[in-house]
Amino acid sequence: WSYALEKPNTGSVFNIAWSVDGTQIAGACGNGHVIFAHIIEQRWEWKNFEITLTKRRSMQVRNVLNDALDVLEFRDRVIKASLSYGHLVVATSLQCYVYSTKNWNTPLVFDLKEGTVSLILQAERHFLLLDGAGIYLYSYEGRLISSPKFPGMRTDILSSQTVSISNDTIAVRDQADDKVIYLIDAPSGKPFSDGKPLVHKIEVMEVALDQFGSPSERKIAIIDKNRDLYITSVRRFGKEQKIIKIGTMVHSIAWNDKINILCGMQNMYFVVWYYPNTIYVDKELLSKTVYEKDASEFGKSPQIVNYVGNQVTIRRADGSLIYTSISPYPAILHEYVSASRWDDAVRLCRFVKEQTMWSCLAAMAIAHKDLMTAEVAYAAIGEIDKVQYINLIKDLPSKESRMAHLLLFTGNTQDAEGTLIQAGLIYQAIQVNINLYNWDRALELAVKYKTHVDTVLAYRKKFLEDFQKEESNKRFLQYAEGVEVNWEKIQAKIEMEFAKERERAATVTTGSRSTPLNR
Repeated sequence: WSYALEKPNTGSVFNIAWSVDGTQIAGACGNGHVIFAHIIEQRWEWKNFEITLTKRRSMQVRNVLNDALDVLEFRDRVIKASLSYGHLVVATSLQCYVYSTKNWNTPLVFDLKEGTVSLILQAERHFLLLDGAGIYLYSYEGRLISSPKFPGMRTDILSSQTVSISNDTIAVRDQADDKVIYLIDAPSGKPFSDGKPLVHKIEVMEVALDQFGSPSERKIAIIDKNRDLYITSVRRFGKEQKIIKIGTMVHSIAWNDKINILCGMQNMYFVVWYYPNTIYVDKELLSKTVYEKDASEFGKSPQIVNYVGNQVTIRRADGSLIYTSISPYPAILHEYVSASRWDDAVRLCRFVKEQTMWSCLAAMAIAHKDLMTAEVAYAAIGEIDKVQYINLIKDLPSKESRMAHLLLFTGNTQDAEGTLIQAGLIYQAIQVNINLYNWDRALELAVKYKTHVDTVLAYRKKFLEDFQKEESNKRFLQYAEGVEVNWEKIQAKIEMEFAKERERAATVTTGSRSTPLNR
């Protein structure tokens, strides 16, 4: 698209060259003159503030609420600027200015090591500067927090698509290998404890970190070369990292600036994932927590600029900006849940009367282990089988059993088994594997802990009889020879296991309703 057209009296322009920072252009003309031009009229918007670069060294700030105007003057020409999270960060050729939107008169100023700043990214607590020498993370008070470094770092080819920051994390795609993403602890500037980068199976095109929540819950969204959208946790805690696909044909994404809601352009639709974490809680619910809108009004290849509050800014291919609004209710629901105001969350869903809201609440309640709210939410969307399973979990005698079955509900079989074994509930761990028809693991546990071998063999025999099959597993044939299967004894042993669990739970706690699992 054309931003400006000038016809100087210099004859034909035979050659042009941009300055390194992209703010100036020089042209060699037919009459022997050399012309110089500068980029002006750039605009930045955030909430009720609109900032325009009126001259090379001055900006105009307009508050649209009261039409108040402020003029900001700089010693050198402006190269880059960014407006977000209540702060304006301006990089000139020699200095960096940090303004608060509450006071435009007294900026914080510090000198830059390298003049050419190519990128400014902001988070709530700090901002990132990228220049030819490296990556620098500064606080809004002008203090250098860290200067991350990683193997083969080349800052000249990094962009807002390949770098992302949050309050505690910096994500940078490797320039040598596009499959690798370096995850860096923001305060220290060093890779996370295990030191291993995140490796995707194919080339990564875009990365984006969510902005809300604790560091342990931080998520990163990835668009790869196939335009598939994936989400994964930033911190692994020794576990194998799950990178899960949540969308296809996605070519632009943005997280909300305050709440972990993700929006993107997917094929011919504008899509909002109200609670992307649903994929870790209940995969079947994910499609019910998504809002879709026809994107034909945005034209071909639109790009999401930002997602602030309830408003998404989108740039069309012709350069024009279009704004679209998102329902405010999911953000309010997130706020209620983060404050553990479950009754208010239920009331909000009853008021809005939308399946997406109830689905989000169901997933949030399971993630926060609030079974009472989860039961109400699943009932509202007609998931009766899950309501029954939640009731089963609530009736379990011990906290460890409830925790394990909640992990089973979310599909974390290994974690559920580990929780039961750690709590000494060996039979329950064996029964979990029997219920999942994981026969080899059930027998392995029974033999290892020398208990309930006959129980596993009995259930295996019944399973084969029901399907009219013969035993072919060598291990089961081996143990069947020396073990007698007596259903009466087995039932008595199972009853004894449950009685022991109830007795143990009674001694550990007298008020199980006060636990977060039961509320």
